[in-house]
Amino acid sequence: MLDGNIPLHGLNLAYELATLALTTLGLAIVFGLLGVMNMAHGEFVMLGAYSAVAVQKLGLPLLAAVPLAVVVCGLLGYVVERWLIRPLYSRPFDTLLATWALAMLLRKLVEAVFGREYRNVESTLTDPVTVFGLQYPAYRLVLIVLAVVVMAGLYLWYRRSAAGLRVRAMTANPVLAQALGINTGRLASQAFVIGVVFAGLSGVLLAPLIRIEPGIGVDYLLDAFFVLVVGGLGTLGGMFGGVGIIGGSQAITSSIAGQTSGYAVVLMLSILFLWLKPNGLFSRR
Repeated sequence: MLDGNIPLHGLNLAYELATLALTTLGLAIVFGLLGVMNMAHGEFVMLGAYSAVAVQKLGLPLLAAVPLAVVVCGLLGYVVERWLIRPLYSRPFDTLLATWALAMLLRKLVEAVFGREYRNVESTLTDPVTVFGLQYPAYRLVLIVLAVVVMAGLYLWYRRSAAGLRVRAMTANPVLAQALGINTGRLASQAFVIGVVFAGLSGVLLAPLIRIEPGIGVDYLLDAFFVLVVGGLGTLGGMFGGVGIIGGSQAITSSIAGQTSGYAVVLMLSILFLWLKPNGLFSRR
């Protein structure tokens, strides 16, 4: 139940929203811009988390997991887009099935390498800091700040840069964009790779805060999908709106009535949006 400690609940809500935003970003890029429902999105988050497990096992600092996750997810994302996704761009249902099979394959490969048991990753930012007169985990605060910086940077890039303009042109009218000289094939490939790399990096960032096992990707996929259903596809405003509604509703309901009730509210909200507003709040279509 809520105990009236507003600053603490505010920080916890900000942490939940930051986590949801980071784990949704990769799917928002791939699904929102390319129309590809990447069912393996959660597994790329998992690969990022296991990158942190791997560097910790080698005695390296957690920061070393960042380049490892970028390389692993980037190379795998390029291979998947080039030889699995690209031939299926015009066949969305086949793409869904193919990435679902990829998700199961990645889970089994990770099980073979790391086993099924839970793993934990330690962070150097373990000491709490004082915020609003409260003791709060420093790593969570870093995650909140980092999420704000990443989202603000992505928004500025998307709205102000030449690359962002090309992306907007491709998503609005790919045929016209190609006629104007934009290499939409290469741009789509880059967007897919960037999306899965963001998923991997979110896994690295969350690794010290979660129990890591091969099946963790399913929850992140579902949460990200619900966010995009509510917010709409193809706009950053849609992702931000979806994060606020889904993350806020789940966090507040969970704090009052328990985690199961929070999941139930999220599911009902998603069903209502699919029924009454199927394009979401801020869809470009």
